[in-house]
Amino acid sequence: MRPGLWQILILILVVALIFGAKKIPEIARALGRSSGEFKKGLKEGNAAAAEKTEALKKELFDGPSSTEDKA
Repeated sequence: MRPGLWQILILILVVALIFGAKKIPEIARALGRSSGEFKKGLKEGNAAAAEKTEALKKELFDGPSSTEDKA
């Protein structure tokens, strides 16, 4: 169920009444920054997971790396 135009307008009006017109741009900016940080963290996490996966594949198919101590 998607919100209609009137529902969105009423929501914007309520938010403007609660927070005030001066506070809304600050809130939007903070949401944008946090969204950007979240996306950045996802990319870093995916890159680290891909690196670890490649290392594990290499170790599995090529044997242990020569830098490890063999006891």
